[in-house]
Amino acid sequence: MEHVPQEVGAAEARGAGAGRARRFVAGGGVLVVVAVLAYWLGSSGGNGERAVPSPSPTPTPSATLATAEVFKRVGPSVVVIQAGKSLGTGVIAAEDGTILTAYHVVKGTKGKDAEAVSVTFADGTKAKAVVVSSNPKRDVAALKPAKLPEIVVPATLGGAVAVGAPVVAIGNPLGLTYSVSTGVVSGLNRTTEEGDRDLGGLIQFDASVNPGSSGGPLLDARGLVIGIVVSIADPGGDDAFAGIAFAVPIGVALGGTEGDGPPGPEI
Repeated sequence: MEHVPQEVGAAEARGAGAGRARRFVAGGGVLVVVAVLAYWLGSSGGNGERAVPSPSPTPTPSATLATAEVFKRVGPSVVVIQAGKSLGTGVIAAEDGTILTAYHVVKGTKGKDAEAVSVTFADGTKAKAVVVSSNPKRDVAALKPAKLPEIVVPATLGGAVAVGAPVVAIGNPLGLTYSVSTGVVSGLNRTTEEGDRDLGGLIQFDASVNPGSSGGPLLDARGLVIGIVVSIADPGGDDAFAGIAFAVPIGVALGGTEGDGPPGPEI
């Protein structure tokens, strides 16, 4: 498989011996219904378009699913994102096809560079996409594809997070599309330093992710999206997974933005 160049940035992670965190391009308790599922992630050009309309209803809590069942349920909601030379992952968050991903996956692709973003859906449908909203401070962004597959399968967003709870990550690490890994929540409310700013309130987990996974969904054992994968700890500086990864909690990804902010440091 042809290697796709990755955008890689170095950062230090505070707490629990996380070591140096590197953002990369490529993502129990009582069920919690995210209160901001109808929240406006932002609009493009001030046109008032909702970036993340109400997603599919959160199901009633059920028994833990096998990993294969989680993949079967959520795999159709995962997309491959190509933004210039950057490879990443996204997840369909609403019935209109709006895609959530990490901001650094599509950074620098607005305006004249908007056509540089393309998405490939699980059924093979390919489409151009535009960034309709972004929040560099939270490292989240929303994309609107120009074309949708015949059947759109939005993921279900929400869910409680507890240390030790099992998690599943789906993404495109190193270009290996629709890869699945499993692990547990290793810690909560972690912070990574990114230049002169911090990414805080992150979920730490140990499911294997690598460059290409960024922007993909972190799922609980019922297949609910509990976070968006954004970075790994990289103490050796070689982009190799060291057993520590981070995700922005889905509630923060949906409700923590104030619209487009100033660009973060180059990564």
